[in-house]
Amino acid sequence: MPPQPGRNGKKRRRVDLRQYGILGALAVIILLFQILTGGRLLYPGNVSNLFQQNAYVVILAIGMVMVIIAGHIDLSVGSVVATVGAIAALSMNSWGLPWWAAVTLSLVVGALIGAWQGFWVAFVGIPAFIVTLAGMLVFRGTALILLTGGTISGLPRPYTAISSGTLPSTGTPDLMTLGIGALACVALVVQQLKGRADLRRLDLPRERNGSFVFKIALAVIAIMYLCYLLAYSRGMPIIVVILAVLVLAYSFLLNRTVFGRHIYAMGGNLNAAMMSGVKTRWVNFLVFVNMGFLAGLAAVVSTARAGGAVASAGGGFELDAIAAVFIGGASVQGGVGTVVGAVIGALVMGVLNQGLSILSVDAAWQQVIKGLVLLAAVAFGFSRRKGAR
Repeated sequence: MPPQPGRNGKKRRRVDLRQYGILGALAVIILLFQILTGGRLLYPGNVSNLFQQNAYVVILAIGMVMVIIAGHIDLSVGSVVATVGAIAALSMNSWGLPWWAAVTLSLVVGALIGAWQGFWVAFVGIPAFIVTLAGMLVFRGTALILLTGGTISGLPRPYTAISSGTLPSTGTPDLMTLGIGALACVALVVQQLKGRADLRRLDLPRERNGSFVFKIALAVIAIMYLCYLLAYSRGMPIIVVILAVLVLAYSFLLNRTVFGRHIYAMGGNLNAAMMSGVKTRWVNFLVFVNMGFLAGLAAVVSTARAGGAVASAGGGFELDAIAAVFIGGASVQGGVGTVVGAVIGALVMGVLNQGLSILSVDAAWQQVIKGLVLLAAVAFGFSRRKGAR
């Protein structure tokens, strides 16, 4: 059904109930655990830990949503994290590399692994499920071979600060953290207004004024409240800055570039994309190179968080990332999904983990609850798309 003009003759776009539904679910989950934990969920220290402990999920979900939009899946990211983490630790403790060189090496190795898998998917034509399943076994075994001693610890302080460190603080409250939050709000408002102006200029459907203003106001309040909590903790965590840069960069990549539009086109209708001149092989190849690059970054973050590398690292990371993407609104068939939605899905998973841990819920029941949340999110999205059809 085409968009209908409003009372003033302007084209209006229906509110994305799926997007608002996920945001509402996140708000309800936060409120529920805030009540059940007696207010402990949103203690400043717990909020900081929420981002530090779940940063790897956000990073992997950003890459995974691009893979899933293109119509693929990647089951190897957890094993890639283990292998790259082992290489990072060895490069500093055994090969004498400085921490920044180890980070660079990790990103390069992750991208090379992604290129290896992307080659088989894009140019040989083997389904991504099979290629990455093989990769899951290969790189898990590689991690075990590299870490024959089981563990490498004692990593340099600047390296571990990537995950656990904070920006220089000005005191309590930390004015730098509040300033960063204010700048983020200004950037958000400018970006949203610019996007709306572009839609108006092109005479495309636009969201109603009321819901548009409400959405921005809610986002600004959430950002400033988060920065307020962090300002009364240890300050702005470095990892939060890294995550914010990734969200902005990849949102721009998917929404504002030809490459991003090609990813959506391939996932929506591969044959139509090929007939339109999209170089599908190279797009698929670069999608997996990017996934490997972000897996390398997730390895750096998780290794820095743990303070060392272990062969069992990354276990279940691929499931967390895939769950976050589908909770965030991506379609199993491909062609649908957003970076922001994947991040919201990762936060839902993180809040569930944090809240259930504070309540001392058994780990087995935590898995059951997260599985039911994933099923409910996918079922809701399926019913919405079926109703639209």
